[in-house]
Amino acid sequence: MTAMTTANTPVLHPGLTPAQRDCLDALPLTGNHLVSGPPGSGKSLLAAHRAVHLALTGRPTLLLSRSRLLSRLLRDTLAGLTVPGAPVEAATVHGWINRRFGQDAPRTEDGWFDWTALTHRAATTLGENDTATPHLVIDEGQDLSPGFYRLVRLAAASVTVFADECQRLTDTNSTLTEITDALGRSTGRIEITGNHRNTREIAALAEHFRTGGPRPRTPFRSGTVPVVRHYSGTRALADDIATMAARHPKDRIGVIVNSLRTAADLMRHLERAGLVHEPQLYSSAAPSGRYRDLDLARPGVVLVHRASAKGLDFDTVVIADTETDSATDPTAASLRMAYYVMITRARERLVLGWQGSRPPRHLEALAIREDHNPED
Repeated sequence: MTAMTTANTPVLHPGLTPAQRDCLDALPLTGNHLVSGPPGSGKSLLAAHRAVHLALTGRPTLLLSRSRLLSRLLRDTLAGLTVPGAPVEAATVHGWINRRFGQDAPRTEDGWFDWTALTHRAATTLGENDTATPHLVIDEGQDLSPGFYRLVRLAAASVTVFADECQRLTDTNSTLTEITDALGRSTGRIEITGNHRNTREIAALAEHFRTGGPRPRTPFRSGTVPVVRHYSGTRALADDIATMAARHPKDRIGVIVNSLRTAADLMRHLERAGLVHEPQLYSSAAPSGRYRDLDLARPGVVLVHRASAKGLDFDTVVIADTETDSATDPTAASLRMAYYVMITRARERLVLGWQGSRPPRHLEALAIREDHNPED
């Protein structure tokens, strides 16, 4: 197969919107590029398509993310896009660094990688074994630090980043400007618009928490108005989730928690509820097996910590324990970003649940109804 170099690849697969196809067509196969867009614009899908296109050049190509759960989802997406003779691998940034620089890759006191030391290492081998230097595609790129991007500027043949700075949830994150500064002044910038995931009602609620950037376009679809729902305890919460699952047996229901204890308690109740589909719980601490290898495509209930929710989507989302944010300043950017991410995971229905004697302050200002008698 003749390696492609500077010409754009053709659109390889159907199913993309015209705006998404235009985005791919505008990305040359050389150089560094940043694609930004709001939730629901299809950034993760485009990242997978972009990686497949780059693999046609004959170079090793990796689709990287910080989150293990998102990496698993991207791997499943790639399985339906792979072109024979042009393999693409989905991996975590952590896994790629360990493979590229060894298990003894230098780290800082906080346990994350020492990007400065790794950049010096990459500089000493610059130009060696050039054919093995990979194309890198980064999904949810706002979750990685400028130091990472200074490293990959030297360690990759090209870097394409998909990001939304309104979804920065990690301690080591970057703004869009920081990403382009670290990758170099010649970095191309493309913005993808549209929201193909949320209903108008869900997007309007998310807008209350958005921290910056241009206002996203309003989705075309309308649906159920989100509700704030009070629960007397975890058992009542689990019963309501089970009711939702029974009423919508073909739906994927994402239960997003802030407390791992709440997740464990909910899992125990749901396992005894006789659901049609066995509930799933994701734990980043699990080495492998049941709580690590989830099937996110099948119907049923999935419990996930909010730190792992980015990049996912569900027919119904239940933000289960909003009371854990009661002591947080409702105007804090970190709180607003967290809820912006969680709310925009929902395709059709959204429930914000709380326990206690009064609603959390950040819910009191919302112009949505309080539902004391759970009905879907």
